[in-house]
Amino acid sequence: MEKTFKIPEGVTVDINNFRITVNGKKGKIEKDFTNPVFTNKIKIEKNGNEVKVSTTSDKRKVKAVVGTMIAYMKAMSAGVTEGYTYTMKIVYMHFPFTVKVSGKEVTVANFLGGKAVRKAKIVGETKVDIKGEDIFVSGINREEVGQTCGNLERATKIKNRDRRVFQDGIFLFTKG
Repeated sequence: MEKTFKIPEGVTVDINNFRITVNGKKGKIEKDFTNPVFTNKIKIEKNGNEVKVSTTSDKRKVKAVVGTMIAYMKAMSAGVTEGYTYTMKIVYMHFPFTVKVSGKEVTVANFLGGKAVRKAKIVGETKVDIKGEDIFVSGINREEVGQTCGNLERATKIKNRDRRVFQDGIFLFTKG
């Protein structure tokens, strides 16, 4: 089984064993695919503007890793050319709460009227902008942007309350 990935214009891909580096106009992303189980069964080759990932194994998990590597390379090349921007909404019914960016974390104060300040970590080189009721999370690495959004949602998770009544929180609105 083999799959190929055509490298878009303006993007360079460097392959060093199983460490893949993708460079573009917005930045550089590295991903290490080294795994002792799959290293001997998968072959990565770069020919011109095409990357070929292949295997001779018939095992389902090895074939899945081949597809995963191609999907990661597509996401990495899209990130270094266009970037990723996720939009989140601040929703409150009971108590208005404040959201601020301070350094590498986002702080949420007065959530459900509580005195404790809740914190969410900003992962990697992700940028967080707050404009009114919208939070814009952007970056070149899709994993880091998604994890930052997950951290924001988790920081405002409500426990021991009826979710039909207490609908406060920060929620993912759009991916782009």
